[in-house]
Amino acid sequence: MSDYLKVVYDDKLRPYTDYPGKLARLLFEKYGMQAGQTLLEPGCGRGEILKCFRDFGMLVKGSDLSPETAVLLEDMDIKICDVENDGLPYADNSVDVIYTKSFLEHFYYPERFMREALRVLKPGGLMLNLVPDWEANYRKYFDDYTHRTPFTSVSLRDIQLIHGFEKVEVIKFRQLPFLWRSPLLNSLCSLIAPFVPLRTKGKMRWVREIMLIGAGRKPMNKDGMA
Repeated sequence: MSDYLKVVYDDKLRPYTDYPGKLARLLFEKYGMQAGQTLLEPGCGRGEILKCFRDFGMLVKGSDLSPETAVLLEDMDIKICDVENDGLPYADNSVDVIYTKSFLEHFYYPERFMREALRVLKPGGLMLNLVPDWEANYRKYFDDYTHRTPFTSVSLRDIQLIHGFEKVEVIKFRQLPFLWRSPLLNSLCSLIAPFVPLRTKGKMRWVREIMLIGAGRKPMNKDGMA
């Protein structure tokens, strides 16, 4: 069987861009990350955003199913592992931030990851999960046959609360940087989105498609164990 990273993230089909740097900067500032903090990205793939967080002075670690990740990121702390079945290969209370993007929806049992994330985070540590919004993307959600568990803003909030996270928030998010600081333009996109063809290419795709950002923190007064 072919390595999924080589097939789905072939650099000719999905060329490298400056988008990861813009997203990393937004999240770094919005959620108060700091240089010197340890950040873990399960499902880090090609490591594009992980490199950006490293450039901001964070101590970064990553994990992935694909052996190709270790080849691409040979200068980084990368572990090849099956997180859903074997857990996170990191010590309790050992990282400040766990960040994932397009990751949690690939689990049959995402609650297993939530328990592991709570275990590995330091008290007060931040978890960020970016997932496709089912309500906005359901008509093409299973174009990716590896999608297993859809999320809405309600279910992404609840899975965090049920597994012990606090200060939980979920926001809807379009992946167009010029919208991030313009609520008016974002509202305009909401009006246009229903008229954008389902599988359109280019930037108009991101007018239609919406992500969710789920944020939560490990309580200061609990060890977070399941």
